[in-house]
Amino acid sequence: MILLQSHSRFLLQTLLNRVHNLEKGIELDYNWVEFHDVRYHIQVSMKNPYILLLSVSLPTPPAEAIFFGGLPSGAIEAIKAAYGVIVQIFDPPKDGFNLTLKLNLSKLPPDEDYRHALLVKIASVREVVLGAPLRVILKKLASRNVAPNMDRLVAIVHRPNESFFLVPQVEKVTVVFPMRFKDSIDIVLATSFLQEFVEARRTAGLNNAPSCLWSPSPPPEVKGAPAEALLANAGFVTFVIFPRHVEGKKLDRTVWSLSTFHAYVSYHVKCSEGFMHTRMRRRVESLIQALDRAKPNVENSKKTVQSGSFKRLSLNEARSNSKS
Repeated sequence: MILLQSHSRFLLQTLLNRVHNLEKGIELDYNWVEFHDVRYHIQVSMKNPYILLLSVSLPTPPAEAIFFGGLPSGAIEAIKAAYGVIVQIFDPPKDGFNLTLKLNLSKLPPDEDYRHALLVKIASVREVVLGAPLRVILKKLASRNVAPNMDRLVAIVHRPNESFFLVPQVEKVTVVFPMRFKDSIDIVLATSFLQEFVEARRTAGLNNAPSCLWSPSPPPEVKGAPAEALLANAGFVTFVIFPRHVEGKKLDRTVWSLSTFHAYVSYHVKCSEGFMHTRMRRRVESLIQALDRAKPNVENSKKTVQSGSFKRLSLNEARSNSKS
């Protein structure tokens, strides 16, 4: 099984190429889309090659997920804490985008390792922005605290018009994912995959992992959520996160793993579907070969009959042959 990387590979490669060619007046204007409908736009002008504009469009939030100024709760604070003086936030952002950042590449640190780590963090802007409300809640969990103004049930957007739910408490945070798929085959495969996923969690080597449950109906933790948000055709997955899962460096990994859990499942469902299609094609090809080998060689049999010669024997020759 694979875990998706938190940074955009294309964005990181573009930033690295830009940094290595700062003296060259090259104009850039790139647009691309990544999974869950996150769009990026990069612009660099020849007049000022040290300034790079990065715009990001986030998935459309459902009604239960609250955005402030087009961004999730805590996103502005998370951007300032992650990037410091290198990044400035445009207000308002460019048309069609939720966020526009102005990167001053001349302020990058001289140390190569630190600079590369910072560029990786900039390429992880998706995680920084979309994971901001989740990070705030899990940080409170690490300190065994709950924000006084926090709702009992928090919805966090992770796909277009879809969200997952958090139930923050002092000693734990319960995370519930309604799993939805469009294709009927994907629904069957995802249901089977999730049930096996829960069973794998019970193995001895995963005792320290968050507890995981699957149910075909909404769990009691999401009672009070809008009915439209609980329409799931592949069941519900529940994780229980404890303080030990978000201590130190574990926090970043936990935030990203939860934010991309649906993409993780979708990837393995598509891989399973592709594997089964490959096996079926190979099986059909072997059956066709077996049928071809079983066919009688009609042309050779005809040639054998036609090439045979018959000699008419006289009566005396027939008697002599019979006596011999």
